[in-house]
Amino acid sequence: MAVLVITGTGTEVGKTVATAAIAATARAAGRSVAVLKAAQTGVRPDERGDVQEVVRLAGAVTGAELARYPDPLAPATAARRAGRAPVHPADIAEAAAKLATEHDLVLVEGAGGLLVRFDPAGGTLADAAELLAAPVVVVASAGLGTLNTTELTSRELRSRGLAPLGVVIGSWPAVPDLASRCNLADLPEAAGAPLLGALPAGAGAFAPSAFRAAAPLWLAPRLEGVWDAEAFRVREAPPG
Repeated sequence: MAVLVITGTGTEVGKTVATAAIAATARAAGRSVAVLKAAQTGVRPDERGDVQEVVRLAGAVTGAELARYPDPLAPATAARRAGRAPVHPADIAEAAAKLATEHDLVLVEGAGGLLVRFDPAGGTLADAAELLAAPVVVVASAGLGTLNTTELTSRELRSRGLAPLGVVIGSWPAVPDLASRCNLADLPEAAGAPLLGALPAGAGAFAPSAFRAAAPLWLAPRLEGVWDAEAFRVREAPPG
């Protein structure tokens, strides 16, 4: 697994922190890691973007960003408004493939959900994943509504011959509600893929050293961690 694509079921589901956890866990396993942000939006040139946040949390990883646009919009829209060249799926695939010649693992982080548009032709992260023939991790929210968006994302991947590697819950609440607890059993069914981890809410605010030490505890062995999905489900399952 030289390249791993990481998408969210939408915005603000914990995708960047999940990417950092996957990177930190791979680094702890002795692998060299690069993180590629396909397009960063809503951030000024002097501000820290998602790549910088991953590097801060995960440590010694290579960070790369293909484009940055100031408006917090879909990349295609943000590029148009800024009068700048868009990022195309082929650009993403080419950059990831080059990084893969120099690193054991390349994590390609999208922008928002799987079908967010990057260019006027409608190119998406899904198109880049197809070009790379890369496995895809879906980062999902824990609570009500996540089953629908997770299943839609997984169906789109399968329609392209890209079965999801699994689902990571981007933010598991300290006091989960009934929907979140029930979703531990329902998410794998909706995705047709296993749960590969659950990050505690607020993990992105951990000190980097604490984040790196804890990251393997949040991710399953398929992502080189030690998290046990069944034990977690049993512990967090609703009564009755």
